[in-house]
Amino acid sequence: MINLNVKDNQIAVTVMGQFTLDDYRELEQAVCYGIQFQGSVNLLFDLRDMLSYSVDVAWEELKFSREHKNDFGRIAILTGDQWVAWSMWVNRLFMTADIRLFDELELAQSWVAGGELPAATA
Repeated sequence: MINLNVKDNQIAVTVMGQFTLDDYRELEQAVCYGIQFQGSVNLLFDLRDMLSYSVDVAWEELKFSREHKNDFGRIAILTGDQWVAWSMWVNRLFMTADIRLFDELELAQSWVAGGELPAATA
């Protein structure tokens, strides 16, 4: 299950429980809408309450990331899962976005909105 919050060129995504292919397709629609009307989007993924995701979600993410490799500005990811962190590093190979991992929601929100990171975090 996901919760989307869209404001201008920023999309905040909270995943709770199982991240399904239907959830991912809902996210894709929001991103495509943002790209169409904003040109580029910034994403904040809060994956701290995500329990799991399926292989089809991972595959769809990879395809979508490659198709839209230049359509993202900043992507902030909140997670404690090492597999999610690893997949973030893989996505960096296919995207021009600035992708960062965060432990604190407020810091991630500020950075996605265009703020600077403290010197120790950057």
